[in-house]
Amino acid sequence: MLNNNEKFIGCDKPYEEADIVIVGAPFDSTTSFRPGARFGPKAMRCLSEGLETYSPGLHRDLTEENIFDAGDIELPIGDTEKTLRKIEDTITKIIADDKFPFLLGGEHLVSLGAVRALAKKHPDLHIIHFDAHADLRDEYLGVKLSHASVMRRCWDLLGDGRIYQFGIRSGDREEFEWSKGHTELKLFNFQDLIEIVENLRGYPIYLTIDLDILDPSVLPGTGTPEAGGVGYVELLREVREVTGRSNLVGCDMVELAPAIDPSDMSTMVAGKLLREIILSISR
Repeated sequence: MLNNNEKFIGCDKPYEEADIVIVGAPFDSTTSFRPGARFGPKAMRCLSEGLETYSPGLHRDLTEENIFDAGDIELPIGDTEKTLRKIEDTITKIIADDKFPFLLGGEHLVSLGAVRALAKKHPDLHIIHFDAHADLRDEYLGVKLSHASVMRRCWDLLGDGRIYQFGIRSGDREEFEWSKGHTELKLFNFQDLIEIVENLRGYPIYLTIDLDILDPSVLPGTGTPEAGGVGYVELLREVREVTGRSNLVGCDMVELAPAIDPSDMSTMVAGKLLREIILSISR
């Protein structure tokens, strides 16, 4: 059951006509530092009224695209596995209706629900992962289902050579050692992204974007900020490389914690990024 009283600006086409469906997953029960990501989707919708629907960089307008904002999934906060099942069921319905799913977090663990759904439809699914953190712990504080282990759980589904990680600048030693031979991990930046995307042409791709890939000077409103991140323009350029060159079958954007940044600038940055990514995908 979805709560869709508010919609992201310009994303109000009927579900039946939509090519892209936005859905929020307001969950942050495994957040390890500063909570509040569950409020990210609602905040982006609310403050989207301060954005234009038109992108001068892409010469496209949200009102001219077939996009439906379905609102937030009603999730059982406190029951992590049931939460993931509800996300998986929602994404399964969206792709069964031949629509493109765009998931808004929430913490990064919500991505696992979407990956579970998409991997069933696309057994050769690959993931492109933009993040400050490797998220490759086998467990965190004794828990296997954590935002600190989401990419490890995705690896459990997909196996070696199917996860490509960019912008990573934080994690424990074991994560970085384990990544060798299991994932393709690029430290600090987007090195070799275009070459990798070209090599993946034809494969179904899931793009997951943790907003803490951005430097905290650009987006401080996130639960686990890490200095040394990329800028907005750089991130947007690389996202467009992925959307323009690959067979994208799903996408998410996670880990906005709006209350941490009372200026609302983090939410506005996330909202504008959301607009640009959606328009890049619809192109």
